[in-house]
Amino acid sequence: MSYRAVLKTIVKTFFLIIVYPIFITYKLLGLLNRSDNGFAAFSQFFSLIPGKPGIYSRAAFFRLCCTNTSDHISVGFLTLLSHANTTIHEGVYIGPQCNIGMCSILKDTLIGSGVHILSGNKQHYFDNSNLPIQSQGGQFIKISIGDDCWIGNGSIIMADVGRKCIVAAGSVVTKALPDSCIAAGNPARIIKYRAN
Repeated sequence: MSYRAVLKTIVKTFFLIIVYPIFITYKLLGLLNRSDNGFAAFSQFFSLIPGKPGIYSRAAFFRLCCTNTSDHISVGFLTLLSHANTTIHEGVYIGPQCNIGMCSILKDTLIGSGVHILSGNKQHYFDNSNLPIQSQGGQFIKISIGDDCWIGNGSIIMADVGRKCIVAAGSVVTKALPDSCIAAGNPARIIKYRAN
């Protein structure tokens, strides 16, 4: 193991120890309120920590809170996660100012700045025009983003993205994308496939 790898492991362990009491507080408060509101509040707190301390703090907190999440991730400044039922795999980079809903982001994927990953496209029902939309409920769906993808800045993801895909900046993904495609536009359409 190289000197740099050893140093990085020590730093990660240090931040894990620092974050652990906050994680215990989060879990205790969660006994009073089982919704994701508490998780979102702690996510907001950690999103405000700038620089490397913020990256290491967020990685430690999300590793402790989120199912099967690696601490070998980079989550940018002002990025918010709204659901504890989110999984972020090793090598994932999430840029600053993103909103991440319920999803699974697989290994080595890059998420640009200002990306919104919604918890599916059925978060709000609106069929009954006699009832306010906020009273009609909705359904959260865990979105999957495959490994080795690149999601461009400002994109909105509302459906699954296959592995090795590229989603152009500013695109809106409303339907599932197959593996190895390059998609762009609103709504996103496949413009070509990546060569193997």
